[in-house]
Amino acid sequence: MIDQFYYKPLVAEVGKEDAGKQVRTVLERRLGVSRKLLSQVKLTEHGLTVNEQRVYTTALVAEGDIIKLRMLREESDDILPQPMSLEILFEDDDLLIINKPAGIIVHPTHGHYTGTLANGVVYHWQQRGEKVRFRPIHRLDEETSGVVAIAKTSYVHQQLSEQLQAGLVNKQYRAFVYGEPASRLGTIEAPIDRDQINPHLRVVTPPGKGYPSVTHYQVSAVYTDGCSLASSVRLKLETGRTHQIRVHMKHIGCPLIGDKLYGLMEAGNRLWEETAGRQSLHAEQLGFTHPITKQYMEWTAPLPTELAQLEKLLNVTNRKR
Repeated sequence: MIDQFYYKPLVAEVGKEDAGKQVRTVLERRLGVSRKLLSQVKLTEHGLTVNEQRVYTTALVAEGDIIKLRMLREESDDILPQPMSLEILFEDDDLLIINKPAGIIVHPTHGHYTGTLANGVVYHWQQRGEKVRFRPIHRLDEETSGVVAIAKTSYVHQQLSEQLQAGLVNKQYRAFVYGEPASRLGTIEAPIDRDQINPHLRVVTPPGKGYPSVTHYQVSAVYTDGCSLASSVRLKLETGRTHQIRVHMKHIGCPLIGDKLYGLMEAGNRLWEETAGRQSLHAEQLGFTHPITKQYMEWTAPLPTELAQLEKLLNVTNRKR
């Protein structure tokens, strides 16, 4: 009966070193449970128990006691379920990993209440009979494809958010850019903030202003037809600012091919046209430690068709070096 209303509980058996401590101390130390989550579950009948008896967070425990923390099942009632083709890379009781195509927004926003990844995921869960709230760990721009992670409980979301902030999540991207970076291997360390004239855009700001932003890159290949240059680049984010890769690559003189906001919109540009109306940025790899199993997991999404075709065009019509 409890399972109808609660997610699978988090369980901690009290060891000798934790005997005599408060429940909240044990859960914070052993499972990294936040004070915010504890304050939510303690208000529910079965949210926090020791040996199946309801307790307060300040209750003292003894060696061998079994602490269980149960979170109420939640749904995204404000998101309309919509059937959608989803490329699911992984799913268990705690996580959903999806390879998102370009042209889809991750979460509903003003003016985009339907047709988002969230609409499709909520429908997917509804068909599986799961009562889950949509909690993306990170987001990709509408025209960026690739791996997206979605938490299925507030605890998993909290844990992965902390991994992100601590720089423990491996996020690697693939991009095709105009020009050639000054070095084959480098780090772009340049603060980013909103453009004061156009708040929808982000710009690199002078040192001491904006938000610290770090992007590592490695050039995989450089293509030239004798007149123009293009490069294939792999990138790894150390920070996760809005539009970070796009802004940083423009900053070093190598804007993304197909980028409508920060790229080169040249009429008749064959590389621009080859991207099929999307920016050439793909979240190729995502890896982190599973909050429940504690195992490191990694997922990879191959280049989508339109970017694979762009790469083929560059290989065929340009000299690679």
